[in-house]
Amino acid sequence: MIAVSNISLHFSGRTMFDEVSFLINETDKIGLVGRNGAGKSTLLKVLKGIQPLDGGNVMLPKGTIIGYLPQELHYQSQLSVLDEAKTAFEESLKIKRERDQILHELETRTDYETDSYMNLINQLQEAEHLLEMHDTNGIEEQTERILKGLGFDPVDFTKAMKDLSGGWQMRVELAKILLQKPQLILLDEPTNHLDIDSILWLEKFLKDYNGAIVMVSHDRSFLDNITNRTIEVVGGDVEDYNVPYTKYKTMREERRESQINAQKNQQREIAQIERNIERFRAKASKATFAQSLIKKLDKMDRIEVEEDKVFAMNLRFPMSQPSGKVAITANKLSKSFGPKKVIQEQSIEILRGEKVAFIGKNGMGKTTYSRMLINDIPYDRGEVTLGHNVTVGYYAQHAADTINGNDTVLDVVDKVAVGDIRTKLRDLLGCFLFTGDDAYKKVKVLSGGEKSRLALCRMILEPRNFLVLDEPTNHLDLVSKEILKNAVNKFEGTVLVVSHDRDFLSGLATKLFEFTPEGIKEHLCGIDEFLEKKDIENMRAFEKVDKPASPKIEQKSVSQATDKEKQNIKKQLGQVETVIEKLEKQIATIDNQLKDSEQYSKVTASPDFFSKYEKLKDELEVAMMEWERLSEQVS
Repeated sequence: MIAVSNISLHFSGRTMFDEVSFLINETDKIGLVGRNGAGKSTLLKVLKGIQPLDGGNVMLPKGTIIGYLPQELHYQSQLSVLDEAKTAFEESLKIKRERDQILHELETRTDYETDSYMNLINQLQEAEHLLEMHDTNGIEEQTERILKGLGFDPVDFTKAMKDLSGGWQMRVELAKILLQKPQLILLDEPTNHLDIDSILWLEKFLKDYNGAIVMVSHDRSFLDNITNRTIEVVGGDVEDYNVPYTKYKTMREERRESQINAQKNQQREIAQIERNIERFRAKASKATFAQSLIKKLDKMDRIEVEEDKVFAMNLRFPMSQPSGKVAITANKLSKSFGPKKVIQEQSIEILRGEKVAFIGKNGMGKTTYSRMLINDIPYDRGEVTLGHNVTVGYYAQHAADTINGNDTVLDVVDKVAVGDIRTKLRDLLGCFLFTGDDAYKKVKVLSGGEKSRLALCRMILEPRNFLVLDEPTNHLDLVSKEILKNAVNKFEGTVLVVSHDRDFLSGLATKLFEFTPEGIKEHLCGIDEFLEKKDIENMRAFEKVDKPASPKIEQKSVSQATDKEKQNIKKQLGQVETVIEKLEKQIATIDNQLKDSEQYSKVTASPDFFSKYEKLKDELEVAMMEWERLSEQVS
């Protein structure tokens, strides 16, 4: 168990954390959430021990290993991919060498009764204990398996680290963390540089991981499928929810509604006290009473409800004139970079109003193909035909390079904004995480992620009828992603998205182009249906080297069950029905309490009320599944 105890941290007069405390249990899977700038990444650095504190401390059991993946990484390694990944075992191999040295000494010494000899035995036991925590067998095999899971082909293993892009270097760093098997893994946006297959692999790895994980991620599905706890960083404090992200959202809204109701009640009470003070302070006979009311008011712990700045403005991409029926046609496009053939004679057609997505592993040519479609880079062979009246709006990471470095953030959007939106530019910038004085920063001092967000914000203001978005969510938080997704969904024109973000694509893209080594495959379905198939087809290849196939369990068919067995099943069925009836009554009672305004505040005052309520519903769901299983056996 790791204890965060009364930590305090201040930056430039701003309180980041104010005596914050919480525990991390051995197998907790925690999602860190909160607004941009709330302190999520800072909290990860505090847990790692690289961010000094003004007060409080983080208490760790002796020998605790912590793996930390930051958002940005700067590599100086001269090693190959495989050799760099294997450096994860340096500490384990060092312990093993020390253990072997101790064994050698014990074998050669004969002073069995001395303190020195006993100390060696104690050191040996400690070394053996540490080695139990580190699997040093099959280092080569372990390393290759993890690298393959994160998207590396065997031919990549000999590549020099210095020749890799930042995203691929980040994958190697992640591989090292997973190979170290730390007691606590800290991940800051781990899916930013992964393709869908690698995300699926990592998701399963982390879900099954026998250790604690604390992560920041803008991938809602990733959080939901891995975490069992959500900690919100808000207002210098943390709110702890023992549920994954989506359930946290519901519980947070219920908690906030309860706080608002409590605040309204308190404000009515304060207003009444203030009226009484004004009423009695002028009367000499009531002056003492008025003073007691003033003291009561001073001592009152005011209920504060943080303003929920979700920027509910009606954000829309402006639409230019409608295009022809066919937005774009590409016929047998080919592209090579030197000897490497990226695209070979691949054709697609996108119709007006379609929302399509390019998906597939990194390096398959998705971005290259999208850039060829809009004439951003030349193709070697083939033909691209843009439809009648088609006007293209293009967003990619490198779009930020076209922004004047001497302009301020506000200047950039002000230059392209027209109409009523000009009165809401500050709100629009807020949607893309530029708040307060950020609007007056020069572009040249912005980080790469900030420049990318600004380029996307600028694009929203320019009327187009065909949007091409290449990884638009990489530098957005969950709220900003939702705002962007809603805007894209409401857009009446044509949309092409290149993305690895399942949550963003879900309910948005209705047609997929999958980029594979064999070429582009068209799928007339959304991402959820596609991934359902993908999980069966592709995860198996990763899993079969992780563990042996599960043994087949021989089960009797219902018809083979004896009368005695059926009688026993019916008895179990009756017991489950009793449990279901009891749970349904408990949930119904709570539902009625929540509908009653007087009872609502009373029952929700308990800090663990909503967690108990969710637990009852989870138990009912499990009981219903058991009832269905047993029912099938006696039907």
